[in-house]
Amino acid sequence: MDAQITPRLKRVDAREQEIGTAAEQLRVHIDELTTRLRELDEEIGNLAVTRKTLLTLPPTTPEPTDPPSALPAHPAYQQILTVLADATGPMRARDLCDRLDLAVTPKNIESTRHKLKRMVNVGVLAEPNPVCSPSAARSGPPPCRQPVTSAPSPELGRDR
Repeated sequence: MDAQITPRLKRVDAREQEIGTAAEQLRVHIDELTTRLRELDEEIGNLAVTRKTLLTLPPTTPEPTDPPSALPAHPAYQQILTVLADATGPMRARDLCDRLDLAVTPKNIESTRHKLKRMVNVGVLAEPNPVCSPSAARSGPPPCRQPVTSAPSPELGRDR
């Protein structure tokens, strides 16, 4: 062989081996991608079956849920909800204190009123007469004490 051809053949052999290794790595990668693609196609099929099944189910009435998580976990809130659920109409903080076996003192009434306001603000309770608020009453007659009902506010039922 010619002295010039031998180094060229070695370079061709090295390049051929390099390309062969790269091609094998790509084949392995293609096999992995093909397997992953098969898994994804199967999952898409499962989701299509799930969608079809869900669309054939009759509509359900949502179960009542617990109060929103924004409401503190203190048991007094649950006790208030229980008393209001049994009530025949709106109740005042003073009446709630009496029903909860709390001493009807200004401290307990204000504490209960504060809890009721918090429950109204998070949408758990509705205030039947919001015009009768302390801020509206400051300029006029003495503040009236508004009763609170257990009916949720209109916004509670809307999709968010």
